Amino acid sequence: MGSIVALVIIVLVFVVLAKLVRVVPQGYEWTVERFGKYIRTLSPGLHFLIPVMYGIGRKMNMMEQVLDVPSQDVITKDNAVVRVDGVVFYQVLDAAKAAYEVANLQQAALALVMTNIRTVLGSMDLDESLSQRDAINAKLLKVVDEATHPWGVKVNRIEIKDIAPPRDLIDSMARQMKAEREKRANILEAEGFRQAAILKAEGEKQSVILAAEGEKEAAFRAAEARERSAEAEAKATSMVSEAIANGNVNALNYFVANKYVEALKEMANSPNQKMLLLPMEATGILGSLAGIAELAKESLGQQQEKIAARRTPPTIS
Repeated sequence: MGSIVALVIIVLVFVVLAKLVRVVPQGYEWTVERFGKYIRTLSPGLHFLIPVMYGIGRKMNMMEQVLDVPSQDVITKDNAVVRVDGVVFYQVLDAAKAAYEVANLQQAALALVMTNIRTVLGSMDLDESLSQRDAINAKLLKVVDEATHPWGVKVNRIEIKDIAPPRDLIDSMARQMKAEREKRANILEAEGFRQAAILKAEGEKQSVILAAEGEKEAAFRAAEARERSAEAEAKATSMVSEAIANGNVNALNYFVANKYVEALKEMANSPNQKMLLLPMEATGILGSLAGIAELAKESLGQQQEKIAARRTPPTIS
């Protein structure tokens, strides 16, 4: 009988010592209750509590935790049904609030996130929900963090993992994307043809302008050459006339012979002339030239007689 009492006393001593000494592991905080009422929070380390009077209320994990958001069907603003899932990263900052302000922290946070996902995606079109995932994450983070702040919780990140439209909608989007790409390809091809046509027209324009400039320059050069030729011919005629006036008959012979030879050359090169009957003998040409020279001499003699008559003073009878 005494041994049984001693054994009971030893067991009670171990139980009291176990209730008296409390060791809180790193990354956790425990709440202390006195007769069921919250008193204080134990930080990581060794603590001593009076058994029966004080007890441990909640053991809160203070490390950052991950909460998976299950997939759910969401109707977008344009009545498209998509399946959405995500993940939430949160951390308990106040163990007492997290323990006593909400009954089930994870369940409450999960319900809050799922509800706000439906709210945010329901206010956006399908194209916006697929292309603006960062904006969706930012909106969800702001709303959920504000809602969980009274619980002593800090929501660090909310990430939408997947947004999956129905299969028929995916096929429609693929056809739309293909048509859009073909449209852009046709536009780029047409733009290339347009630029090629513009460049070709510009090249032809420049070619015509350069050709016109060349013709203008050639006409100017030809006119200048004709002008110089006319000046030279006029000068030669003037010199011949002056030589004739001075009594030089050879100058007239040269001028007439030169014109005669040029006329023969033009008549010979003419395509409309089939046969020419001309005095081609040198003696005939010289005879003609001699006749012209005699006429020139007579004309020159008459002019000299007239000049002499004008210079001779009249006789006084």
